[in-house]
Amino acid sequence: MSNGLVRLTEPMVRERGSLRTATWDEALDRAAQGLQRAVERNPGWGAGLFSCSKATNEMNFLAGKFARQVLGTNNIDSCNRT
Repeated sequence: MSNGLVRLTEPMVRERGSLRTATWDEALDRAAQGLQRAVERNPGWGAGLFSCSKATNEMNFLAGKFARQVLGTNNIDSCNRT
């Protein structure tokens, strides 16, 4: 690439302060565990969700439903105000 940046092609996880390559299953498990810890630590406001106004109504509906029923939060926002 001309700008000197390198695109990641596989997931990475942080271990003892350094990033290392991981499998998709491991990376997704770590992300899910992090969300779960945030929700358990601060029920109702430990997590939030930002959705996009360019997504379909159905996708935004599902994002809101996921936030309320899975994350247990009403912290949902989008860029619909612009």
